[in-house]
Amino acid sequence: MTSADRREQLITVARGLFAQKGYEATSVEEIAARSEVSKPVVYEHFGGKEGLYAVVVDREVRALLDGVTQSLTAGRAHELVEQAALALLDYIEHNSDGFRILVRDSPVGSATGSFVSILSDVGTRVEHILAENFKRRGLDPKNAPMYAQMLVGMVALTGQWWLDARRPRKQDVAAHLVNLAWNGLSGLELKPVLSTRPHK
Repeated sequence: MTSADRREQLITVARGLFAQKGYEATSVEEIAARSEVSKPVVYEHFGGKEGLYAVVVDREVRALLDGVTQSLTAGRAHELVEQAALALLDYIEHNSDGFRILVRDSPVGSATGSFVSILSDVGTRVEHILAENFKRRGLDPKNAPMYAQMLVGMVALTGQWWLDARRPRKQDVAAHLVNLAWNGLSGLELKPVLSTRPHK
């Protein structure tokens, strides 16, 4: 096996273990044993578990971002929301282990982590789409970043649920996501207020 082939083998084995057990519960010994190499081989290629994990996460981040970026082709705002929702669900469907790695060690609610960074990046892209739509409808475009985060968070949390549920079909989940997001967005009030005030 060439050095490049060995490196790919280690990445594949580690990716499976990180998805199954998480970063903390996976050891260099186990990665080496499953790859049928000695521990020093893992250290030689990656400097340790941290380096190997960083490579795995970087690949997953790139795969997810590339999918979402490529999906946001020209179209009306409604179509772009559909494309983004389907892109995330496509990634989950075809890269379940990768998605598990991203959300396990950096869940949606945490302040840092690769998945949070991805969501923030997607939110920034969606923000520009919403800002244009808000301007056309007489809504304040300064609120677009907040709404973009709401939309992205809704899709991400639904994706985490669908990762294990896998029902209904991906297209149906995307359609329902877009239904809630779009029909909710289409009825936005200019200056929303809560119908009840909290007690002091």
